Amino acid sequence: MKKNFVLGFLIILIAVASCSFTNKSFETNDKDKLLLDLITYVLERGHYEPKDINDKFSANVYEDFIDILDPTKRYFIESDIREFEQYKYQIDDQIKNTEISFFNLVYQRLMKRMDEAKDIYTEVLEKPFDFNIDEEIVVDYKEEPYAANKKQLKERWRKQLKYNALGVYDGKIKIKNTSSSKGGVEGGDLASVDVATAEEKADEELKNMTLAEVEAVSRETTKNTLDDFFEFVSGLERKDWFEQYVNTIVDEFDPHTYYFGPEEKDKFDISMSGKFEGIGARLQKKPEGAKIVEIISGGPVWRAKSLEVGDEILKVGQDGEESIDIVGMRLDDAIKLIKGPKGTIVDLTVRKVDGTVDIVSITRDVVELEESYAKSATVIKDERKFGLINLPKFYVDFDDYSERNAATDVAKEVERLKQAGAEGLILDLRDNGGGSLKTVVEMAGLFIKDGPIVQVKSSGQRKEIHEDKDERVQWDGPLVIMVNELSASASEILAAAMQDYKRAVVIGSKQTFGKGTVQNVIPLDNIVRSNEHGDLGAIKLTTQKFYRINGGSTQLEGVKSNIVVPDRYSYIDLGERDQENPLAWDKITPADYQVWDGNIDYETTVANSKARMANNAQIELIEENAKWVRDQQNETIVSLNYEKYKTTQEANKKRSNYFKKLRDYDSKLTFESLKYEEELFTKDPILREKRNRWHTDLAKDVYIEEAINVLQDLKLNSLKNHNTKLASVKG
Repeated sequence: MKKNFVLGFLIILIAVASCSFTNKSFETNDKDKLLLDLITYVLERGHYEPKDINDKFSANVYEDFIDILDPTKRYFIESDIREFEQYKYQIDDQIKNTEISFFNLVYQRLMKRMDEAKDIYTEVLEKPFDFNIDEEIVVDYKEEPYAANKKQLKERWRKQLKYNALGVYDGKIKIKNTSSSKGGVEGGDLASVDVATAEEKADEELKNMTLAEVEAVSRETTKNTLDDFFEFVSGLERKDWFEQYVNTIVDEFDPHTYYFGPEEKDKFDISMSGKFEGIGARLQKKPEGAKIVEIISGGPVWRAKSLEVGDEILKVGQDGEESIDIVGMRLDDAIKLIKGPKGTIVDLTVRKVDGTVDIVSITRDVVELEESYAKSATVIKDERKFGLINLPKFYVDFDDYSERNAATDVAKEVERLKQAGAEGLILDLRDNGGGSLKTVVEMAGLFIKDGPIVQVKSSGQRKEIHEDKDERVQWDGPLVIMVNELSASASEILAAAMQDYKRAVVIGSKQTFGKGTVQNVIPLDNIVRSNEHGDLGAIKLTTQKFYRINGGSTQLEGVKSNIVVPDRYSYIDLGERDQENPLAWDKITPADYQVWDGNIDYETTVANSKARMANNAQIELIEENAKWVRDQQNETIVSLNYEKYKTTQEANKKRSNYFKKLRDYDSKLTFESLKYEEELFTKDPILREKRNRWHTDLAKDVYIEEAINVLQDLKLNSLKNHNTKLASVKG
């Protein structure tokens, strides 16, 4: 994105807005109304593809807001919904007139229903659950109707509470059986009893409990969890709920436009600084909790290897305390529970991608973004050496581009790998969520002579073409770019450009994430001239769209790999297409560019790769695992009969363990750090440990193995084509 466009856009918007709002008055000087008016103004005039705020828009806001507040349908009943529905097609008018009676009604009713819910779950949990009878619960809450009355609502709570308690009961029965088989503490060993941990003492108590007593403890644990959750919610202020309402409106424009309240803007600024204390994972709100969408390399979760992308956090506990259920909780509030000071422990109840449920303890730490920088290694196969560069994001210091940035770092690694004798190069962009557009353009220029890299279009303006004007080519050898479903934005621009130039073979998932839009953060205080209400926060606004040099957008469709390899997420929607209200794919005129003349035989290379993968047992196992993960996610009915529940859980655990042999794969490839990095190891043993772990993981990575095979084919085919051309010239 060009800085002058952004500056110009902001100046125009702020200038016009200041005039507009100077004479704007509100009867009650209500900050909520001012905020609503400001947000609407910015969206209508600044968004790349502003929407008509009409009855259809109103209905979408209505449905989404109710769903966000009550995703499991445990608060509102049918009569509430009927009362709310009078506003279903009036919210657009309320937005235009800065009225908030719909929000006020829903908010006040939610507070009332939450108070009633406390009485419901307290009463239900006073009576024992019978885990021997046959009954089921549907966990696909979207398909469930709202309860017709409070009696039905109480029954819904009873099943939900029984489901929660059943999970606790199952875990305690397993501990009880394990403790019994171990025999416990020896009778006369008083010293052992004195030093026993609280957890060990609890396990010892479980061993001597009857099943009825275990059931009672499970209900008590469930109640404590809910008590903590409702205590947490009671600490939320009305403004917190109103920010959620504003973001429901904002989210209708596209999934990357977002309103930051003053506190959230501060956190956003901290996150951009590159250092924070927590577990090192990025989360996405889901109906049953928070889904992990990215694991930050070098952070606590990365080090522990106990969680992975796709896992869902259901409950959060603080170092041995009762866990709080985060189902239905706002994502920001859940994150507040998960984050914490360095050295403290958080206990996460997690539903794994394969459907199993575990409790994972993570020691929080300072999460440094050092591991977000480019790193490289040499790969040795049959005494031939290749280069690998891993790039987790396209980083840059926006205040000083001369400081460390992705393009400069990758250029250094390419040069070092050339000096080390690499015959081919892999650029690994898996899980790379994007970043600076400028670094993409410069990085692409390392691999081509010159020419356009990406086209950018702003609303109502002519397209801009960002191009590499430096005729130097730093790497002209075989090139493979690796991607997956989580490669997004800037990653897709680079992969698409290299694909369009026929400069590289793209290996990975069927298609990448599909984020082809640009956002700018606009402080709202800059738009209104006079303000009596304090900090108004900021809005992250979608203002531009990316297009490939062939004219197609990367939005929604992403980049389709030349060589498609399965992974465990192959049948799960993780990309832009799984978001709410994504912008559509479209096409503009192509740029003028010349394909790379590098003697590459793509057809033969792709055919050879497909033949190898068709006979690879590891690839077959990955495909089998992906289908099982899909089936697990589609399972929406759970038995509340303990024996049936236990049988299902044991079968899932057995199946999950079966797929653990995927980790035992050995590619027989050798990975080594470059000389400059090895010299750093003597002063930085943590860096040595990180690299050793990285190399160990790479050796088990069948995708890296296939990328090396492709590089060998590209090298061989290139030589054959070159020799054929020479023979033709001589003939």
